[in-house]
Amino acid sequence: MKNFLLQFFTWWNGQTIGTRLHTWRYGTKVGQDEFGNVYYEGGVNSDGQTRRWVIYNGRSEASAIPPGWHGWMHHRVDVAPPSEDYKPRDWQKPYQPNLTGTPSAYRPKGSVLGTGHRPQVTGDYDAWTPGN
Repeated sequence: MKNFLLQFFTWWNGQTIGTRLHTWRYGTKVGQDEFGNVYYEGGVNSDGQTRRWVIYNGRSEASAIPPGWHGWMHHRVDVAPPSEDYKPRDWQKPYQPNLTGTPSAYRPKGSVLGTGHRPQVTGDYDAWTPGN
């Protein structure tokens, strides 16, 4: 019952009832990544391309899509990563989660939340003030 209510009332936790029905009716499973996200395609979008979508394993976080699947999702490549023909490019980096808003987020030197001190002003910049 809990899963049904979560699917009915939340969009950020896996899939909604509408997505489940659309996937059941039109979707063809293409594959699954190492994080448990499942990828589907089926139907045609407004540009005449095949629709592609992902059902996230847990919270919906777009940065949780690995590079190979990201390219497939955005029609940059026609071959999905689980295919025999797929080879990751040399420049593709391994997945890293989006750490924005977490204690592990990047905080540059001088940031209010950072530990370092703000660099000394050099004097080559005049701050804007209202009325000038």
